[in-house]
Amino acid sequence: MWFQKEIRLPAVKRGFHLITDLIVAQLPELETINIGLAHIFIKHTSASLTINEDADPTVRQDFESHFNHMVPENQSYYRHTLEGSDDMPAHLKAAILGSSVSVPISKGEFNLGTWQGIYLCEHRNHASKRTIVVTLQGE
Repeated sequence: MWFQKEIRLPAVKRGFHLITDLIVAQLPELETINIGLAHIFIKHTSASLTINEDADPTVRQDFESHFNHMVPENQSYYRHTLEGSDDMPAHLKAAILGSSVSVPISKGEFNLGTWQGIYLCEHRNHASKRTIVVTLQGE
């Protein structure tokens, strides 16, 4: 069985936001899959997806702090700056983290580790709603 759905995520502030429960709530079809795979893709170049710890909120703060240090704004060598000082750094962060994640499905649920969650990584200061495409494959 194959199933695909676009999900519009609410606009969020810059940072790392857990979206696992939001995705699951929009996918009742997930419950029908005994074994399979979910591919989750974000249709944007200035936001990204990742899987990481979902228990301690300081992890999200540390991610944001580290990526801002690693990819700073207002660098003299950036040429792509028409949309603001956060624009090129947002593209670089998205390239580093990636535009998709894959999650195994077991017995109608995402088979994530005990402390794992799916993150929307919003890299823009004033972003709009983001769209993800979820493709389910399984039986």
